[in-house]
Amino acid sequence: MTATRKLAAGNWKMNGTAASLVEIEKLLETHPEPGCEMLICPPATLIAQTAWRCRDKHLKIGGQDCHWESAGAHTGDISAAMLADAGASYVILGHSERRSDHGETDIEVAVKTRAAWGAGLAAVVCVGETERQRDLGTTLVVVGGQLDTSLPEGCTAGNLVVAYEPVWAIGTGRTPTLAEIAEVHDFIRAALERRFGAEGAGVRILYGGSVKPSNAAEIFAVSNVDGALVGGASLKAADFGAIVDALSAA
Repeated sequence: MTATRKLAAGNWKMNGTAASLVEIEKLLETHPEPGCEMLICPPATLIAQTAWRCRDKHLKIGGQDCHWESAGAHTGDISAAMLADAGASYVILGHSERRSDHGETDIEVAVKTRAAWGAGLAAVVCVGETERQRDLGTTLVVVGGQLDTSLPEGCTAGNLVVAYEPVWAIGTGRTPTLAEIAEVHDFIRAALERRFGAEGAGVRILYGGSVKPSNAAEIFAVSNVDGALVGGASLKAADFGAIVDALSAA
């Protein structure tokens, strides 16, 4: 890792209403100056409200997806420029749930990543294998292919974060062994360095997959784990704050 701060990112997915913003207030109260970078990606309906509450605070706000076009006849979609206008500074792209629920391809993720950069957003690009792919022993082949095609040229430590999320561990309570996490994170780091050189060495690699307060510290001790992409545990300030504390201490 370079001097770039480690990152605790929370993905609220399709959860949260205005009443949920009390959790943001609690997080800001308990972690006014965290020892790592904090990011929350609420549903699009809450981005502007959340960003307003976080102005001048140590909590970044992000979107959960964006369209590859800046504007146009795309009913129900949201552009990267709209996310930035609402106060976002990051956007999650290529999450396994987008890939499975909406059939997103690696090529589409790459195009969306370029759109995010064009709007001034940093992209959190997700990669990871299914349970079947893990059982077949093709994890590194799958992840390597996703990295090759999902990441456009021009990636830097400032505009890209990579999140490794074993699909079979998301929301299941299951996690890979520490050795399995290390194998994939080391593989991703080597791939980034080969392709992007010094910038690839500084890109933060997050682990995502049932991260919770009880296992965060041991995961953060694994090589090339620079933070976490947290799902359900990010919905409560107490749980996410404990993960932030573990990362700050790592």
